Amino acid sequence: MVRILDKAAVQPRRRFNLANSFIIRRSPARSRLATITIRIPVNSQPNRVDLVATVGVRGVTGIAQILFRIFRDGREIFNTQQGIESAGSEQNYAVTFQAEDRNVIAGTHVYTVTAENLTSNTRADVVGPLSFSGLAVKTRT
Repeated sequence: MVRILDKAAVQPRRRFNLANSFIIRRSPARSRLATITIRIPVNSQPNRVDLVATVGVRGVTGIAQILFRIFRDGREIFNTQQGIESAGSEQNYAVTFQAEDRNVIAGTHVYTVTAENLTSNTRADVVGPLSFSGLAVKTRT
């Protein structure tokens, strides 16, 4: 049995929309996609924060390699990479990933998900939907 400590969710973009898209910045710059705040009460060890993000991405030119990162309080805790193809193949993707942050200290923590394009001469845009959620639970071990 686990006990729920806190939960948070944001959905900055609810649907696919080309007219409301934005370019994923070229690394080392990053595009901030979403931010949530999770509060861990005192005496809540052991615990874990389950994080889930979904990002709708469209390939515009070339095959972009997109690096998604999750930060807690400005420190990277997770990353994953996804290839995004463009014209002549698949163009639209809903990339979903999940991370787990264990034994987070008591206090209020800011989680941020970002994206950056690692491949020169390519372009990928965030087109939606876009969501980010976190669930903090106290665990037994």
